[in-house]
Amino acid sequence: MVNGIERPLDLLNNSKGKEILIQLKSGKQFVGTLLAFDIHINIVLDNTKEVEEGHVKTNLGLTFLRGDTIIFVSPASTSMKKEKEE
Repeated sequence: MVNGIERPLDLLNNSKGKEILIQLKSGKQFVGTLLAFDIHINIVLDNTKEVEEGHVKTNLGLTFLRGDTIIFVSPASTSMKKEKEE
């Protein structure tokens, strides 16, 4: 167990109300505050921004992302810090 995470969905539970980064199969990336998710990894984000090469491309606000389009989910604070440092 690392950081209280024993199962994959524990990461999402621990990230509720926090900013996460999502990569879609299309190559698009989104950053937003995780509001809700289900067992299919359908995700609802608030204050969503489409990010391209580390820069905000579009502000989308409240957004629903379908789970079968998602490649990965990551706590945004970690991934965005790394991009800013480079």
